[in-house]
Amino acid sequence: MRGLAQAFDRGARRYDLLVSLNPGYHDHLDSAAAELLRRVGPRPAGLRLLDLEGNQAVDTLFFSARNPRERYDPQRTLRKQNSVYLTTGTVLWSNLGNPLLTISADTCGRHDTLGGACAQESNTVRYAADKRYMHSCRDNFLRGALHDGRLSKRDLGANINFFMNVPVTPEGGLTFEDGLSAPGKYVELRAHMDVIVLISNCPQLNNPCNAYNPTPAEVLVWD
Repeated sequence: MRGLAQAFDRGARRYDLLVSLNPGYHDHLDSAAAELLRRVGPRPAGLRLLDLEGNQAVDTLFFSARNPRERYDPQRTLRKQNSVYLTTGTVLWSNLGNPLLTISADTCGRHDTLGGACAQESNTVRYAADKRYMHSCRDNFLRGALHDGRLSKRDLGANINFFMNVPVTPEGGLTFEDGLSAPGKYVELRAHMDVIVLISNCPQLNNPCNAYNPTPAEVLVWD
C-alpha cells in the first residue's frame, strides 16, 4: 500500500507541474470536450436487454413517462414497418402516433409482439386448470404497475416478447417454439422520449419459450 501511495503522489506532482507549465490547460480540455460533443452529438438515452444464459423471454411494456396513458401500440408498429417481427431499425410507435423507441441493435435476429403475456387465465385455457396458480408475466406487470404508482390494471396492453420465438403459420396462426436466442445475445433500444419500462422475466414453464427453464436476464440503462 505504501508503494501505491508513493506512486500516486509522484503522479499528482507531475500533474501539478503540467498544469503550472500550461496555463489554461483545463479550459483547453473543456473546449475540446465541447467540440467533440458538438461533432458526434450526445448519446441518446436507451437501454440494453441481455439474455445471459439463452432462450429467456423478456416480456416488456413501454409507456410515456410524461403521459402514461400513451403506450406502446403493436398494431401501429407492425403496420408502419409492414412486418410481423421486430428487429434492428424497428420503430416502436405509441397509441398516439408518436415514436417511443427504436431498436438500434439486435444480435438475436427477431422478436415477437403477437403472442402476448402469459397469465393465469391463458395458462388455464391453454394447458390445464391446475396451472392457474403458476407465476405469470401479467401478474408481474400488475405488481410492477402498483409499485410504480403511475400505472394501473387498465394500462396493461399488448407487450413485446423480446428473445421469444413465435412463428406465424401460413394459415395465420401462432406457435410457441424453441427460442432463437443464445447466451450473450442482446437487443438495444434508443429512446425518443422519457419512458416507463415494465419488464417481466418470463416465468413460463408450460411451453418452450424459455426452454422450460427460466433464467436471469440483465438490463443496462444509460441517459
